[in-house]
Amino acid sequence: MKNKALLSIFSLLLVCFVQICPAHGRELIDQLGRKVEVAEPLTRVVSLIPSLTETSFEVGGGDVLVGVTRFATFPEAAARLPRVGSYIALDIEKIVKLQPQLCLATKDGNPKAAVERLEALGIPVYVFDPKSLEDVVDTVTRLGDIYHTEAQADALVSVYRDRLDRVARQLEDVKEKPRVFFQIDAQPIFSAGSDTFLHQLLIRSGAVNLAADRAGYPRYSWEELLVLKPDVVILASMGGGYSEQELKARWQVWPQIPAVKKQRLYVVDADLFDRPSPRLIDALEHLVGLLHPEL
Repeated sequence: MKNKALLSIFSLLLVCFVQICPAHGRELIDQLGRKVEVAEPLTRVVSLIPSLTETSFEVGGGDVLVGVTRFATFPEAAARLPRVGSYIALDIEKIVKLQPQLCLATKDGNPKAAVERLEALGIPVYVFDPKSLEDVVDTVTRLGDIYHTEAQADALVSVYRDRLDRVARQLEDVKEKPRVFFQIDAQPIFSAGSDTFLHQLLIRSGAVNLAADRAGYPRYSWEELLVLKPDVVILASMGGGYSEQELKARWQVWPQIPAVKKQRLYVVDADLFDRPSPRLIDALEHLVGLLHPEL
């Protein structure tokens, strides 16, 4: 036990030494405007949230990832990497043992205390704060800069912007915007407020977000939902551990709700919609098809 404790202390000291005294480095500015000193060459990165793991692979930086969080299952290669806890319950000791030169985090996803602890140990943390589809595209550009895969990132960004423009053109002549309730979790029921990327996704899909009068991820009662009377309900798959049939069944006991009466309850892939990665553009295109089938 004593030897194990000494080994853990040595590992901490080694990481601190490597991070504080890099042979070469460069200064980056993260999405919060903070200065982050990054060692060069960058060969060991830990991603602290699944969306950044996905995007790292997308821009060609997956080969330098040495650790990811529990639910990082896309792409397939990510599932084979060492786990460092969940994004909201990070295992600092496991992260330190991986000796990362850089960790990738998000403001609203990872605990601030965990980020500060990593930085206190000498491990730089680059923080993202995606609030819109434009911020997600900007994340691609920034990761391309971090991994020195700028050409690949720029090519992806060009495609993403073309797809966003195409959706905008499709919706130019849409006159009626359906009133939509997006259910993130089923019990209790949570939705996405006006300061979230999911709100932006709904607006960009030509919808009215019925949770837009609140911030963050507000909780709703059935009494409130009966008053809101959504035209369409979007249900994140496996919300609260429920099956697709169970998610719909909880709504179908309220036939007075327009979305129920018109059979406009749609279950969507939670991984596609709940993560601020480039796959949100896939989610946007899918959502437009559900909300505006005439297009």
